[in-house]
Amino acid sequence: MSHRPVVLLVAPTGAESEGYRGYCLRSVAAAYDVVLITQEEPSWEVPYIRDCVVVPDPTDQSQLDQAGQALAERWNLAGVLTWTEWYLVPVARLAHRLGLSANPVEAVLACRDKAAARQLFDRHQVPSAISCSVRSLGEAQAAAEQIGFPVVVKPAAHAASVGVVRADDAEQLTTAYRQAAAAAAQGKESTDVLVEEYLDGPEISVECVTRHGSTTVVAVTRKTVGMAPHFEELAHCVDAADELRETVAPVARAAITALGVTDGVSHIEMRLVDGRPRLIEVNGRLGGDMIGHLVRLATGIDLTRAAADIACGRTPALTPTRSSAAAVKLLYPTTSGTVTRLRFHGTQPWLDTVYFQRRPGDEVLLPADGGDTFTARIGYLVATGNTGPQARDRAEEAARGLTVHVRPRTGTVRREAGA
Repeated sequence: MSHRPVVLLVAPTGAESEGYRGYCLRSVAAAYDVVLITQEEPSWEVPYIRDCVVVPDPTDQSQLDQAGQALAERWNLAGVLTWTEWYLVPVARLAHRLGLSANPVEAVLACRDKAAARQLFDRHQVPSAISCSVRSLGEAQAAAEQIGFPVVVKPAAHAASVGVVRADDAEQLTTAYRQAAAAAAQGKESTDVLVEEYLDGPEISVECVTRHGSTTVVAVTRKTVGMAPHFEELAHCVDAADELRETVAPVARAAITALGVTDGVSHIEMRLVDGRPRLIEVNGRLGGDMIGHLVRLATGIDLTRAAADIACGRTPALTPTRSSAAAVKLLYPTTSGTVTRLRFHGTQPWLDTVYFQRRPGDEVLLPADGGDTFTARIGYLVATGNTGPQARDRAEEAARGLTVHVRPRTGTVRREAGA
């Protein structure tokens, strides 16, 4: 009989879940007994969990509550945790109904609804983008004229840059609005579309841990985005010695306070405009794209473990135990089509991970052809280094060892080295 605390995790299963969140489950399971609510029978998760309830849709509050109550009757739950964007609000409600620690539901809703977040940022004088919430193309056109081109058009409640498009003129705005509106229609917290000021400058994220309203800024992630007019995330890098952390920390803390976040891990996206941080959004969860893994490689701080500790009423360990850097390069083809071959050549002691989420025969669809992150990406690789530039250069070097063949829609075969 285990004497470890039991944490209830709500998370999706599947191969891609293992590729991107496997390190999270392994980290939590090293210190806690994990019981799981998920949408299909677990596979790779089985060695790391003690119990599981499968529900068709974990975003359905009644299904989630029923499953959570069943597990609460079988186990003495110490906390509830999710790192999945779509589950944040229902999981917060479940935690409160079970009498367990969680952020106020209103704070989680504000994180999920970017329009509500912008209003709170304005009220608390947190620097962010000028933003208008719209529900028609006509309203979007009026907002863009008021703000001034270029603008960014995005769903109010989505994630992974899905439906986020830059528009430089009225013609582009029409296309951008249609794409954003299609993505916004899938939102549960809001179906609105936002038209926002384009923040011109480098993009970063700030990885934070908050307990009892006190926030520690753990790391800064330097980001590379591309595939304009979309904002596809192409690479991330964390350097434990990044001096930018002190510059952006006050704005990150102010954003968390404005939203009413009291506990947990936050992933805060910003742009540096003329060297000054401006808020894009606050995500009330651990960052995706292996960012938590990069933070651990660079600093020794385990953000996933910190999230579980806070959920279970424990004090997280936030003292760095190393000072280095790590980078992830996210792999995409240069054309939409059918993957016919994937191969990686060579290895290095600084190469931490190479992961393919596609296999020969799989279709890939880039944003330019109507796809998004979930349809376009082939995989990723992670490299380490003594400094951020070294880790980034090593990631690029490793990517040159990739061979990817994609058969474009035209029927010809294109060879892509370095994805």
